[in-house]
Amino acid sequence: MSTEPDAPTRRTYSYLGPAGTFTEAALAQVPEARGQNWRSVRNVGEALADVVEGRADAAMIAIENSVDGGVSTAQDALATMPGLRIVGEYLVPVDFVLVARPGTRLDQVSLIAAHPVAYAQCLQWLTEQLPAHAHVPAASNVASAMGLLEGTSDADAAIAAPGILEHHELELLAAHIGDNERAVTRFVLVARTVAPPPPTGADKTSLIVELPEDHPGALLELLEQFATRGINLSLLASRPIGDELGRYRFVIDADGHIEHERMADALMGLRRFSPKVIFLGSYPRADHAIVRYPQRYSDDVFVEARDWLRGLISGEPDA
Repeated sequence: MSTEPDAPTRRTYSYLGPAGTFTEAALAQVPEARGQNWRSVRNVGEALADVVEGRADAAMIAIENSVDGGVSTAQDALATMPGLRIVGEYLVPVDFVLVARPGTRLDQVSLIAAHPVAYAQCLQWLTEQLPAHAHVPAASNVASAMGLLEGTSDADAAIAAPGILEHHELELLAAHIGDNERAVTRFVLVARTVAPPPPTGADKTSLIVELPEDHPGALLELLEQFATRGINLSLLASRPIGDELGRYRFVIDADGHIEHERMADALMGLRRFSPKVIFLGSYPRADHAIVRYPQRYSDDVFVEARDWLRGLISGEPDA
């Protein structure tokens, strides 16, 4: 009988592929994912289904872009697929390159393949450098470049993420062609439901909250759950629930951790107010920025107020 210890089980991470995408660049930032199995998938729904159905331990998905806002497909998937929890966030600068088949020169380019979002973010550069060009839409940033190599695209060049050059032999015609040099995409690592990691002081809590029946001030009531407890919101995005006109859910990122008294109190307020609150997780912020708040919203103040109320109920004399 063998006395060799069992080899550690390799973990599997799903990401929007193929190789060379911004999502792959985000997954490369996860220390525990290095040297593990990376499973390339075709869309966000497939990535999250891998987690729910046990094919992957976690999935990396894009959730927000500094230029285009929230990624609606990801937000809707998190709202409708139970059993998921965000365990971390990662920021990837959005940079684009113009690539072509080997031997192509920039002055030979007239037709450019690009995903519509990438094309829109490079339009100023394209207008200045290639004013007579035409655009053919592509399914993804990688697909735009792969079409050139596979001969399935009539385009002369493609807009892609810089990582494509690490995996394929392509001619680099121009780098840093994005119009907004500070553009960034926020990614989240999603696992099956687990307990949140301990607070670090630089944390974020993500939620999806449905409004109750439509009435004047409903959104204000939702926001007051945070404002009256000194909690700042870094993201507030509305998405239609889809069952009828006028019904919305709100995707929320709040500064702080569920183990903080003020956040826990806000979540209880939301639970009383909303017909459906989805807790997506409390996790460290990618920018490591310490969450600041007035002293009157510290944990000690909430604990003292609760103890004071208990004393009133029990008949203790006022101090």
